[in-house]
Amino acid sequence: MDTITFAYQKKRSEFGKQCMFSDKGPDLIDNYPSNPKLIRNYILKDPIGRATQCAPVQAEHYLNTTRAEYSNAIMNHIEGGWPKDVNTADEEQTKRYRRKVEKDEAFHHTVMQLCRNMENCILQNNAINIYQQYFSDVEPTPLVERSSARTVNVYQDQSTPTRPVTHISWSPDNQTKLAVSHCNLTFQAVVPNQTNYSYIWEVENPNLPLHTLRPEHPIVCLEYNQKDPNSLVSGMFNGQVAVWDMRKGHEPVELSVIENSYRDPVHNVLWINSKSGTEFFGSSTDGQVKWWDTRKLSEPTETLIIDLSKEEQTMANALGASCLEYEPTIPTRFMVGTEQGKVISCNRKGKTPQEKMVGKFSAHYGPVLALQRNPAFLKNFLTVGDWTARIWSEDCKESSIMWTSFHKALLTDGAWSPTRLSVFFTTRSDGILDVWDILQQQKQACLGVKVCDEALRCIRTHDAGRLVAVGNQKGTTYLVEFSENLSMSNKNDKMLLTAMFERESKREKILEARNREIRLKLKARSGVALVEEPTQEAAEGEEEPGEEIPVDAFFDSSVKQAEAEFYLCIEAETAPPPEEFPEEPEMIAEIDEEPVEPPPPEPPVEPAPPKKEKKGKEKGGKKKKK
Repeated sequence: MDTITFAYQKKRSEFGKQCMFSDKGPDLIDNYPSNPKLIRNYILKDPIGRATQCAPVQAEHYLNTTRAEYSNAIMNHIEGGWPKDVNTADEEQTKRYRRKVEKDEAFHHTVMQLCRNMENCILQNNAINIYQQYFSDVEPTPLVERSSARTVNVYQDQSTPTRPVTHISWSPDNQTKLAVSHCNLTFQAVVPNQTNYSYIWEVENPNLPLHTLRPEHPIVCLEYNQKDPNSLVSGMFNGQVAVWDMRKGHEPVELSVIENSYRDPVHNVLWINSKSGTEFFGSSTDGQVKWWDTRKLSEPTETLIIDLSKEEQTMANALGASCLEYEPTIPTRFMVGTEQGKVISCNRKGKTPQEKMVGKFSAHYGPVLALQRNPAFLKNFLTVGDWTARIWSEDCKESSIMWTSFHKALLTDGAWSPTRLSVFFTTRSDGILDVWDILQQQKQACLGVKVCDEALRCIRTHDAGRLVAVGNQKGTTYLVEFSENLSMSNKNDKMLLTAMFERESKREKILEARNREIRLKLKARSGVALVEEPTQEAAEGEEEPGEEIPVDAFFDSSVKQAEAEFYLCIEAETAPPPEEFPEEPEMIAEIDEEPVEPPPPEPPVEPAPPKKEKKGKEKGGKKKKK
């Protein structure tokens, strides 16, 4: 039993005067010598038991509860109600005793009384089934759980100085391992003693990495092969692609030839759903998408330049690819997000580049940082860029069907939840991980988690839905676990989400048709105005009240005012400087501003002979010519 202590506290002033001690010899106060005669009054007791307590006794009374004593007993009950003189093992004795009881006069009376109660119980059992399960076909209502999140593990960069996390990939073997690539993408950044290592972690062991990848150049992206947990492919900072096999060491097994590789860092590599399981493709900011085969990395099997011009494809007009999207269930189609904010839908079956690049979406003002299809609704995809996240439909190319409000911090990455179809995640540059559930609310995130103080750079979701891995600017990877209500779908979620996407797509199609009609009317009207320039009165007379077209149909008044002020500033800056003699332009201005006086009236001509009149006319004509 633990001792119970209590500390008394009081001020120094309450102790009284301080005691001053000094060295002094012993003083004999009294002396009691021993008396051997007194031993006769005592008897030696052996053995003897004594109890010693060092601490003073604080209680005045001792109390102990009455102890209950228990005993174990055994009873064997075979058959009761028999007298002692009847042997139950003898069948003849039992039969004889039964006949004796049945012949008794009280037996029938007793049985009749017992039958009434028994009959009542039997009728009740026939009327109501006491073992019936009610509401067995109704599903239990799920409990309303509060959304929450917690950080499970933290994986730190093992090198010094630390580098940002650029890509995260889960292993295919029940996703027990995590591949994390580290690279500093700052242009021409020279950091002394910086390593090129990337790591593979076990999810349950955040202390030491399972494998360390040691390439010659930093790894920008790293992706597991979903058919082989030991095979990985990576994109390098110098534009090469490499193949790794964890069974063969920490060096790349195959490396592409730099002459046939990319010109810029490879930002994305994705495996293709092929029969051999060795094909993958990647993209870079130089505007190239290349298809590779791990069995032959000397040259790509196919190359596509992201150039939207209808003329010959050139690298000078290529749009830099910032992200890739590939769905294994649609093996020939993929999507590319560019640095110019456009999303290009592509089909690999096309023969010409124009046939391969099927559709174009103007998604964001800056680079498209994340691009992913919904796992259940493949026509709808999520894009993240600048300060907002948008949900698109392939049927509506002019505008997104849903979008978030503009955040104060830049969004850096995003991903759909693989288990709950209406949930997606976004990472921000202020270290916050937002969780959006579009079935619950669209104006704001249903949960915001402050993961760290540094900017978050990338995110990757676990297939189970509850775990999410995020990496930050300082090279630290966090494993965040969410509550069950954010990872489990309800029965009607898919139906409600289908209705929502169809409703929003239909609304955007109606708006697109209306805007297209207005543009055609404006274009037709401007063409008529160029051919015929009618007067204002004629134009007013020809207009009908029902066909009035607003000129500012696509522009806000504040936008037009800002545009006008901008052009005024540009004109003021590009105007030529004033000349050295400012008097001449003033004189020209005066001459230009001077009103033109009408010619004076001709004096009346007096009647004269015809000859003189001709001379006067000729003279007058000559004067006019002069």
